[in-house]
Amino acid sequence: MRILIPLPDRDFDVTEVAVPWWLLRDAGHEVVFATERGDGPPQADPLLLSGVLFGQLGAEPEPKEFYRRLTGDAAYRHPTAWADLSPEEYDGLVLPGGHAPGMRQYLGSEVLREKIARFWGLDRPVGAICHGVLALARTPDPVTGRSVLADRRTTCLPKYMERSAYYLTAWRRGRYYRTYPAYVQDEVVAALADPAQFERGPTELRRRGTATDDTPAFVVQDGTYLSARWPGDAYLFARRFADMLG
Repeated sequence: MRILIPLPDRDFDVTEVAVPWWLLRDAGHEVVFATERGDGPPQADPLLLSGVLFGQLGAEPEPKEFYRRLTGDAAYRHPTAWADLSPEEYDGLVLPGGHAPGMRQYLGSEVLREKIARFWGLDRPVGAICHGVLALARTPDPVTGRSVLADRRTTCLPKYMERSAYYLTAWRRGRYYRTYPAYVQDEVVAALADPAQFERGPTELRRRGTATDDTPAFVVQDGTYLSARWPGDAYLFARRFADMLG
């Protein structure tokens, strides 16, 4: 099956892209990437490769190795332009996150929202993780005018995670962890018909799921829609999405 992963030109989350790419490719799926202009390979948030603070708070070694391999992948090096996408050509859509300033290109694109809305209407698997859920929350249904998430259960980056990361690093990184003035959770919940549709998941700030341990991870599946909170959920998210593809 062909899976589409749209990305900004820079600053996406290393783990939330590289882990799904690796696991989906390993399951036999073709992964296609798309950027705004399709004019060359995008670049992950460099601080997640080097460490946000004193070499810490970045991606784990295995996802960084997956990313290193990803940068040599032909589909990644030659992405499709958002405007040229035909959603009907894909069997699944994955919307990764990231919080650095370059993500605004992706999260604020009306062109990309139109493509997302068309894919959503096909009722095929859609997965979103962390800030990627914002791309869906901001996408209006062409029939109702409400967010495509209005009637779905979902998670996203919880406010306590976003706030904790900001308070911990603001003295050195400023508003690096605050992509927008509103918290991700607040904007996502505002797009839902009922705030009770939002599922925060168990409190977790340090432990991450791995290739062999899903204990700290959390995802929410509602029909053909799958959501996750942060990079610590990426392995479980990718495996569950592969299951949804059948």
